[in-house]
Amino acid sequence: MNPLPSTPQAALIVGAGDATGGAIARRFAREGLIACATRRDADKLQPLIQSIQASGGQAHGFGSDARKEEQVIALVEQIERDIAPIEVLVFNIGANVPCSVLEETARKYFKIWEMATLSGFLVGREVAKRMVQRQRGTILFTGATAGLRGSANFAAFAGAKHALRALAQSMARELGPKNIHVAHVVVDGAIDTEFIRTSFPERYALKDQDGILNPDHIADNYWHLHAQPRDAWTHELDLRPWMERW
Repeated sequence: MNPLPSTPQAALIVGAGDATGGAIARRFAREGLIACATRRDADKLQPLIQSIQASGGQAHGFGSDARKEEQVIALVEQIERDIAPIEVLVFNIGANVPCSVLEETARKYFKIWEMATLSGFLVGREVAKRMVQRQRGTILFTGATAGLRGSANFAAFAGAKHALRALAQSMARELGPKNIHVAHVVVDGAIDTEFIRTSFPERYALKDQDGILNPDHIADNYWHLHAQPRDAWTHELDLRPWMERW
């Protein structure tokens, strides 16, 4: 990371959910960037925006569908024009929907690819256009173990996450020489979310043993990636609890 300019800078978090995405938005806001959080339902962002503002940070929420090219273009243009240059992009859309390949439908397979891969391309391309002009910036993609190997019943998710990882690699090789740090984060394990608590109580019970990922600790690693000096950039980082099998 180069020293931040004296002018305001924005961190765009695409897929700012209640757990990891929200924690990343709070972490970058704590460091002085303006958190620009997006998800399809803008109303669901209000608790996050209010909590950041109550802590003295700056934040804005946007309702946007990252699968729609025209919405992505408009979103990036609005932030760059009305708020601040985007210093950091975090792409954090999941799309983990297990299904037997024997029962998978073309419609759902395509939708998962749209969410996990096409969206990453669209927001990555639009933000990279601005970063290249400024010769600085960080782009971080949230990946998964499915991007490294395909497990049974995860054909669609694995295919999409493999493609996202390849996108990150390609962008890193093209944009790194232009002083833009592109990194891919493999998150391997259950995360402390309401979904895990209610759907997998036996896994959630491991929380007291540090057996599931804490969103705030994930966010610390995203900040660390952004803060790295460019003579020692990390491209791929994997995060998992100490007891996770891999």
